[in-house]
Amino acid sequence: MKKKDRKIFVLDTSVILYDHSAISCFQEHDVAIPIQVLEELDTFKKGNDTINFEAREFIRHLDGIAKGDLLTDWTPLNGSTTGKFKVVAKHDLNGVDATKVFQDGKIDHQILNAALTLQRQNKDRKVVLVTKDVALRLKAKSLSITSEDYLTGKVRDVRNAMYNGRTVLDEVDETLIDTLFEQGHMPVGEMGLEKPAGNHFFILKHKKKSILSKYDPRTGLVNRVEKRSVFGIGPKNAEQTLAMAALLDPEIKLVTMQGAAGTGKTLLALACALEQRRDYRQIYVTRPVVPLSNKDIGYLPGDIQSKLDPYMQPLWDNLKLIKGSFEKHDSTPKRIDEMLENEKIAIAPLAYIRGRSLSNIFFIVDEAQNLTPLEVKTVISRAGENTKIVFTGDVHQIDTPYLDAESNGLSYLIDKAKGDPLFAHITLEKGERSALANLANELL
Repeated sequence: MKKKDRKIFVLDTSVILYDHSAISCFQEHDVAIPIQVLEELDTFKKGNDTINFEAREFIRHLDGIAKGDLLTDWTPLNGSTTGKFKVVAKHDLNGVDATKVFQDGKIDHQILNAALTLQRQNKDRKVVLVTKDVALRLKAKSLSITSEDYLTGKVRDVRNAMYNGRTVLDEVDETLIDTLFEQGHMPVGEMGLEKPAGNHFFILKHKKKSILSKYDPRTGLVNRVEKRSVFGIGPKNAEQTLAMAALLDPEIKLVTMQGAAGTGKTLLALACALEQRRDYRQIYVTRPVVPLSNKDIGYLPGDIQSKLDPYMQPLWDNLKLIKGSFEKHDSTPKRIDEMLENEKIAIAPLAYIRGRSLSNIFFIVDEAQNLTPLEVKTVISRAGENTKIVFTGDVHQIDTPYLDAESNGLSYLIDKAKGDPLFAHITLEKGERSALANLANELL
């Protein structure tokens, strides 16, 4: 490739904190970072969160690239003779100065000046600012700087083409439905269905008749899915019935459930975990802590438990709902309390699993859309023998800065894991919390 065809990508801090290996993902093109990015990364290097890990790993990676060379000069990436890397330490501002345009010398505007500097120094090449900060992208474009999101790990067209885990077929031969209902299973070839790559659900209909089924990649059979209630919780629609089939199948080790608020994701996962309590050493329920207004939880009053309780309250609410589904004379709620006391059931923030080996555990991760792909990988890679992991969330309700419906860990996992025999996914579309909650989801 000719030099003039090679682009220069300028990365900001948000990209590095999302993926510490980002500078190696631009093939034969050159990559630069403003020195202000190093300054920001220095403030992130201490701590136990994923962004702290990303910052430390990038700094180590950069040290390996330097090997005694000056980072302000173009240095080959990974021994490549084409793609190179440098740190922009000085600005060449003979024209537009972002700090004066926006009347603020903050780091974002210094990063814009670094991109402007590279534009002036490389008039024959295209300079692209890569950032996960939408506001910074807009500011860049207002200064005639080409800017785009970091695309590695993004899932395209989530809203229209995201895998939903099921196929609905109308006008299916009535005899096939009757045979499947009577026998309980049929070879996928005999049903005239296209063979799925992995665990996949079918809703087969003929006029007023319908049947729920699941393809099993281990046997090649389509099995009838029966509606069942567990621990006082029963499915209220077809998708919930299919979700419970995946949650209760011991051969499926990884389950994802995607859906809006009120579709029953967390409640179903908890009920099915309790139903299988004897098969696992512990039921661990967790969710990421996403501080309000992006402030650390240290700003909140009280001890660590007081700070974390508000974030864990939705999980306790679901457990309370399960306990409330039993009659007063039933001893099940008391047994649940005993499991909590004995830590058979543990509810804690996701950060608390660091360093743990998850063996013989039914592990539920709520609000997984607020995780990065690396965080999801970190959780799954900790799984030991006889562990089942369930991720639930709504990819259209992101609370974490720099993540969106296409780049969050839940979307990434669904896209990458579909078709694997250990994995099953179902999208829950119908809200069952209340008619009022449905009104909010549908109209507001």
